[in-house]
Amino acid sequence: MIMSRDQNIVLNGNMKMREEHRLRVFENKVLRKIFEAERDEVTGEWRKLHNTELHVLYSSLDIIRNITSRRLRWAGHVARMGESRNAYRVLVGRPEGKRPLGRPRRRWEDNIKMDLREVGYDDRDWIDLAQDRDRWRAYVRAAMNLRVP
Repeated sequence: MIMSRDQNIVLNGNMKMREEHRLRVFENKVLRKIFEAERDEVTGEWRKLHNTELHVLYSSLDIIRNITSRRLRWAGHVARMGESRNAYRVLVGRPEGKRPLGRPRRRWEDNIKMDLREVGYDDRDWIDLAQDRDRWRAYVRAAMNLRVP
């Protein structure tokens, strides 16, 4: 299966601000196609809907909050796996060998920590938090309800 660059970014979890912006633009473009233009009551001309009007009409999560909450749900699932499972070992493992020059690339764990910081969890050991399903679900729900600019 061939994936586009944007799909690969979303699956890897390494989204940058530029990719987030591009996803929001794409989402707004799709919503404008679905909800179509509306006739202005004063002038009688057709006009595009503003972003705020689109999001009022489409009351579901925006795409970035959806990705964040799903990433947290998956991380909690993997953190509760046994240490012998490959997914868990990949998530918490540390690669051996020399690191290339430059800033280290952002890892899944870094993204999870950033997502948790946004919802108010600043403790270092998120894997222990994920063991308590109810508390973890509360943080996932909080990530779903974040206000995104």
